[in-house]
Amino acid sequence: MKMLNPHKPRLERRIAGATNRWRLPRQPVSGDLLALSQLCKALSIDFDEALKNPHRLYVSQIQKIFSENLKNKAVQNGEADVILECLGFKWELHQPQLFQSKTLTKLYLGALARATTSPVKELEKLLQAHLTGKIKERPPVKKMIISLKINDPLVTKVAFATALKNLYMSEAEINMDDILGVLASAHILQFSTLFQRCVAMMMSGLTPSTIKNVYLAGCKYKEEQLTTACEKWLEMNLVPLVGTQIHLRKIPQELLHKVLKSPRLFTFSEFHLLKILLLWVYLQLNHKIQTIPTYETVLAFFISCPRKSSFLDRDTGQSLIPLFLCLRLHGITKGKDLEELRHMNFFPESWLVRVIANHYHALESGGDMAHVKDLTAQAVRFGLFFSQEYTTFSKMIAIYGFFFEIKGTKHDTTSYSFYMQRMRHTDVEFSSLVSEHGPVSLRAERLVKYEIRAQALVDGKWQEFRTGQIMQKFGLIKPSCKSHVLKVQTVGIPIYASFSFIFPIS
Repeated sequence: MKMLNPHKPRLERRIAGATNRWRLPRQPVSGDLLALSQLCKALSIDFDEALKNPHRLYVSQIQKIFSENLKNKAVQNGEADVILECLGFKWELHQPQLFQSKTLTKLYLGALARATTSPVKELEKLLQAHLTGKIKERPPVKKMIISLKINDPLVTKVAFATALKNLYMSEAEINMDDILGVLASAHILQFSTLFQRCVAMMMSGLTPSTIKNVYLAGCKYKEEQLTTACEKWLEMNLVPLVGTQIHLRKIPQELLHKVLKSPRLFTFSEFHLLKILLLWVYLQLNHKIQTIPTYETVLAFFISCPRKSSFLDRDTGQSLIPLFLCLRLHGITKGKDLEELRHMNFFPESWLVRVIANHYHALESGGDMAHVKDLTAQAVRFGLFFSQEYTTFSKMIAIYGFFFEIKGTKHDTTSYSFYMQRMRHTDVEFSSLVSEHGPVSLRAERLVKYEIRAQALVDGKWQEFRTGQIMQKFGLIKPSCKSHVLKVQTVGIPIYASFSFIFPIS
């Protein structure tokens, strides 16, 4: 029997994961499946994929190691390893930086496989040299030429150059004018750190002029963070900001519909929201208009349309019906506003008849809103836009003969409070709200279901404060005349305060 050599070299061991299991370094898939499983977990690789494509283990190791080491190393100044042909230019790149991009990595490996007889050995040499800190001493590797074809119209040469620059400098400056192109470039390169940096910049830089492109980019690249940020921003700013600028025209109908359905939508009143929506329709139909028209101009436009049918009943208006179904027309109670609704011939007659009938029954029953059940989806809503210059801000509301004041108060630089209280019709502030034929309720108490909500933007995130839904009988004297007080602590400004309520059957 032949004796084994007691001095035979032992197999080299490799640590996999946190368990110190060993694997043969030159056999991507050995019989040690447990070690392979642990290695896959450590490198975030699918186990089944590793069995099918063992070479991917080397690629993932290189990407992981290079991305960790690049943070603490200076930018390479040596001769480039790779020439990238793209957009009519030739870009010189180095391997460590190149491996941050999954797309460039795949292109490089494809070129390596075609140019060498043993691409795995070349990868092993590269990995070993970097692990031992001898990257400068590694044997020269033949300079590879790779090509990338880009069909995305958002990608410009400047934006693509910026993306490649970020392979070398993690905090390279990105011009906001090029942000969409850089985002598109990062998506094509599968350069995740740059992509997420662009997403963060776009979310924090939302304005009336940029929201359309940001939202469409979020949809195109299936980035939910972007689309959600656009929706939340527009919920607060559609009425007080976007609705006052020509950029309102650019808001996509899909986005507008989502915002109108949201219970968080901020508006000064339901009629104010209606005017913004009518303005959006007007701008879609009049493309040459470059300045915001007056409400009287918009009203005159719809009044001048043929009277044989309402605007929403015509072919042009059919596709817009879902938008206007989101409105709470029963929240429009002023006689003058209701008369304008009828006169503009915009809504189907059946809609207006239902609104007037509901108002009539509510007045007849002492204010009870029998037609309204859901506070979240059907409440009458009003809002206060509390900006930096205010210390106290209030608004008077009259509905079905009951009078309320909604009020906000600033106590110090970060402390605010919001509440509503019932008022008497004889109070001086209500003289303009009570006309000769305006209703006045003499009921001593009014049952109200309400919620007060306030939102503010702080460091790119929306803070929300709310009372929750409260049922309360409002009298005419303290303390019963005053609602629960919503206390707000925030450094955010402005504050969007919303007051929603219904009069349940009492």
